[in-house]
Amino acid sequence: MPSLFYSFFVPALFVWLWSTGFIGAKYGLPFAEPFTLLLIRMLLTLVLLAGLAWIMKTRWPGWRAAGHLAVTGMLVHGCYLGGVYYAIQDGMASGIVSLIVGLQPLVTAAAAVVILKEAVSARQWLGLVLGLVGVALVLVEKFGINSQAPGFSPWSLLWAGFALAGISMGTVYQKRHGTGADLVAGTLIQFAAAAALFALGAFALETREVVWSLQLKLSMAWLVVGLSIGAVLLLMWLIRRGAASQVASLFYLVPPVTALEAWLLFEERLGGLAMTGGLIAIVGVALVVTQKKPA
Repeated sequence: MPSLFYSFFVPALFVWLWSTGFIGAKYGLPFAEPFTLLLIRMLLTLVLLAGLAWIMKTRWPGWRAAGHLAVTGMLVHGCYLGGVYYAIQDGMASGIVSLIVGLQPLVTAAAAVVILKEAVSARQWLGLVLGLVGVALVLVEKFGINSQAPGFSPWSLLWAGFALAGISMGTVYQKRHGTGADLVAGTLIQFAAAAALFALGAFALETREVVWSLQLKLSMAWLVVGLSIGAVLLLMWLIRRGAASQVASLFYLVPPVTALEAWLLFEERLGGLAMTGGLIAIVGVALVVTQKKPA
């Protein structure tokens, strides 16, 4: 039973939690602008994490390690979440946003070649090509001249690309400057850095008006407790168990789960070409993150 718990139930729980982040964003965004919503989410999360750190008597990293954690936080949480939220606000379907940012393993693998001088197998290059072809098919359906499918603005595509770049660069940076910091302390520092970025964006670009509806309160509660605390700590715990490659493979399951949830909750529908492209992209990511075992 313990083996089944760690090999199936915990990864399945993580995939489900992570996928609901896109859904929670769509529920909350009608009542607050993206950076404002994210700033409130991060501040509430920091209060909970600070309490957890005090109870657990958390060991804090040195200034150098804290600096690396802050940079990672601004990229992995700040740029990623900011881009995702603005893409959804600008009209991109949750399932498509999830698919685009789900290409993170492909971009990370490509960046690792340039920055970390890592070798990439022919299998991984094939995955990279398939991922790009898959996303291209989705975009052809949405932007095609004769397309009848509901589209989205080019700005939303740029925001989704910004999110993808942020989480990919942050992953490479974390891999290069990993600190081995305490789980709670490291997460708190990363979220504090992301909160600073969201505050800058909220005060520079937004009105900061918030309509505290019941829907927003419920959405915020889930985003804070379920996502910022539950999913992120679970992700870090899985990585600490030495299953980094297995954890990476979980991310290619997030887009189809998100698309199913968005269809059930918001009636977001993808046409045949987009669904085909999504499946091709998922196969591409799977080829990158799952390696053939030596005979």
